[in-house]
Amino acid sequence: MSVQHIIKHLNKLIELHDSLLHLSEHKTELLKSNKMEELQKLLVTEQKHVQAINQIEKRRIDAVAEWAVAHQLEPAAVHVTAIIEHYTTGADQEQLQEVTLQLAERLVALRRQEELNKQLTKQSLQFVQLTLDMIQPSIRNINYGQSKQAQAQTSKRSVFDSKA
Repeated sequence: MSVQHIIKHLNKLIELHDSLLHLSEHKTELLKSNKMEELQKLLVTEQKHVQAINQIEKRRIDAVAEWAVAHQLEPAAVHVTAIIEHYTTGADQEQLQEVTLQLAERLVALRRQEELNKQLTKQSLQFVQLTLDMIQPSIRNINYGQSKQAQAQTSKRSVFDSKA
């Protein structure tokens, strides 16, 4: 078995991560413009992308394990980096190294974009909390009855002290 099967799965992962990165950038714009309905739809699409990535990742892991078994190696000990460094040469090694590097770059870009989205979401929540705090009075300011001073003055008066 050649590494082309592994490379095929890595290329598919790159495509899916590119698409996910595009969705994440779009999510940033939706967060900035406060379009919550569109954001909810985008989150559903994003979840589908994540599920697809998980499926392809499982296939990639299986392909690496199959490659290891075909080369009489321990599947648990073999990973793509080990294949690049120790078990391939020439064009296969270069191609595998290139797609692995591309995938790593996509992951770093996606992580940066999601960190930005996290910060935007956090700031939005802080703004909402601040707005709610300003709108809602604090418990100390709510007086449903008379204050203690007013009660004290009222209790000192008797019915006969009132002017007729």
